[in-house]
Amino acid sequence: MKHAHAQSRDSVKMAAGQQWVLVEMVQAFYEAPAYHLILEGILILWIIRLLFSKTYKLQERSDLTEKEKEELIEEWQPEPLVPPVSKDHPSLNYDVVTGPPSHKIIVNGKECINFASFNFLGLLDSERVKLKALLSLKKYGVGTCGPRGFYGTFDVHLELEERLAKFMRTEEAIIYSYGFATIASAIPAYSKRGDIIFVDEAACFSIQKGLQASRSFVKHFKHNDMEDLERLLKEQEIEDQKNPRKARVIRRFIVVEGLYINTADICPLPDLVKLKYKYKVRIFLEESMSFGVLGEHGRGVTEHFGVNIDDIDLISANMENALASIGGFCCGRSFVIDHQRLSGQGYCFSASLPPMLASAAIEALNIMEEDPGIFRVLQDKCKHVHKALQGTPGLKVVGEPLAPALHLQLENSTGSRTNDLKLLRAIVDYSMDRQIALTLARYLEKEERFLPPPSIRVVVTVEQTQEEIERAAQCIREAAVKILK
Repeated sequence: MKHAHAQSRDSVKMAAGQQWVLVEMVQAFYEAPAYHLILEGILILWIIRLLFSKTYKLQERSDLTEKEKEELIEEWQPEPLVPPVSKDHPSLNYDVVTGPPSHKIIVNGKECINFASFNFLGLLDSERVKLKALLSLKKYGVGTCGPRGFYGTFDVHLELEERLAKFMRTEEAIIYSYGFATIASAIPAYSKRGDIIFVDEAACFSIQKGLQASRSFVKHFKHNDMEDLERLLKEQEIEDQKNPRKARVIRRFIVVEGLYINTADICPLPDLVKLKYKYKVRIFLEESMSFGVLGEHGRGVTEHFGVNIDDIDLISANMENALASIGGFCCGRSFVIDHQRLSGQGYCFSASLPPMLASAAIEALNIMEEDPGIFRVLQDKCKHVHKALQGTPGLKVVGEPLAPALHLQLENSTGSRTNDLKLLRAIVDYSMDRQIALTLARYLEKEERFLPPPSIRVVVTVEQTQEEIERAAQCIREAAVKILK
């Protein structure tokens, strides 16, 4: 009897519990947000539809006979792997150099005065540099056959990194075996998907490739326009205020060149440093054209403006211009540089710099440190060339007086890039026939983010004499009068 009474009580409790759960469900239903109920309703209806919808078995069906199928297959032509290129395209027709591209260069069998190679300090044919490279070649051999992490680190690599850091007055430096890969590897080593990069429209192609590899959000500002850059920085600051939590994990960078290869302009570094601290961004400075050129001791645009090098987060440059070697380097604080040893793609996966080229770069640095007056000589000659080219009929000089690689552009374009290039090429050929070697500026036209106008590039070196500069300027004027009439 007692047992039956207990069972009855348990049944009543269970029913009351179930009733209470139902009440809670109804209350939750009324308290839930409207969008939540709508979403659940849609999901329920979709599940019901899937349960009761009919399934159909796809059957192969073709009205073509086997013979017709074979004919269609034979007629089908795949899309070409690459677009057709004319055999007379400039990139497929080389000016062949025999001998060293030093002060005098032999092009297509003709000896000319070299106004085309980036041998700014004339070290390419230096006897001291060649002797050091030769001794290194005999000691180490031709190449390295391995990246830095796989028996590709030689003692001369470590010495060169130490010397570069000392020369640039930074804590540490890292070298790459390929100049183009230096900044193209450095950018994605730090900036990742979701980060923001503010970059000048005139940035060189290696910077553009680094931006692509980083997969960051890229914002371009007008060339050397600090007002436009600040406008973008302000817009981003306003955007960050809307979502402070997200903003805290986003890294922001400004990427510029010290001396732009495409425009021969110097960046306004002091203004960039002010914006850096005002908007809390990092600065990456590419100095391939300004290293060994600007500043009292050739340390680049930081020395040129008297900017503290510690205000720049990362400096990169190649060793293929002023140092007359191969490869590139980055320098900065130790903890910043060491990160590239773990994630710089060009450093981690490419065979390291041949020891003989590292030895050549070390000797070139020795010469630069022993004779800092060489930079004043180069700067004076840059000003001389810039002045001598002024007033050339039909052509305008593009670039700063201190730039060692100026551009000559048509004052009035024909309206066709191809025709403009043909006119400029005719001036180059006219000059070469008279022993003056010039070159056209070359670009991957379909790849450039902002394609520069066609131009002739005029390169200045310390070896060019005043008479040779005047001769070259006169030759260009004669060619312009004859061809652009």
